[in-house]
Amino acid sequence: MAKQRVETTLYSLSANPPGRPERRNGGRYFSLLRVGALVIDGRRELCLIRNVSAGGMLIQPYSPIAPQTALSVELKHGVAVSGVAQWVDNGLVGLNFDEPIDVVALLTKSADGPQPRMPRIALNCPIWVREDADVHRTLAINISQGGMCVETTALLGIDAHVIVSTPGLQPTAGVVKWQDGDFYGIGFNRVFRVDELMSFLQGLQQPNQWQTAG
Repeated sequence: MAKQRVETTLYSLSANPPGRPERRNGGRYFSLLRVGALVIDGRRELCLIRNVSAGGMLIQPYSPIAPQTALSVELKHGVAVSGVAQWVDNGLVGLNFDEPIDVVALLTKSADGPQPRMPRIALNCPIWVREDADVHRTLAINISQGGMCVETTALLGIDAHVIVSTPGLQPTAGVVKWQDGDFYGIGFNRVFRVDELMSFLQGLQQPNQWQTAG
């Protein structure tokens, strides 16, 4: 029986605002998205935050928002960012920030105290996955403190024990949890410390390191 995938808020180091999402078949994902406070026309509402990048975010509001509407979203208590709704599509709103935000700093602050889910951060860098004697070069799609999504044409076995490695992170053991076409979800056997993950992400922001994608 296939394991149900969980959809959580996705963070990206990209300077580009999130684009329009791909259509997905109903019933394949269980959503557990971050809730934000939306301030629009002087009123305060709640919204679901799907994607956050340095340049913008993708939100799901509970009331209609017209394109070119100015608004702000509180990502955590006392920290709000302002922007303009660039597009509206099927109940989702693409927001461009007035000024870029520091996503790594946001994640570091968000890590203080208990969290219902560990955040995912979008990546676009090579990851080596070793399963028994086979080593596969894959593309990292996103990472959290507890797992990683990779893309590869290699066949990885569900429930297979693997070792993932890349410059900037210690080789880490994990288990292949799910497959969706060429995409695989790997759950780590340990939870990365926040400072480990933040150091890795800060390294990706350096000019000579891999570029991240939203």
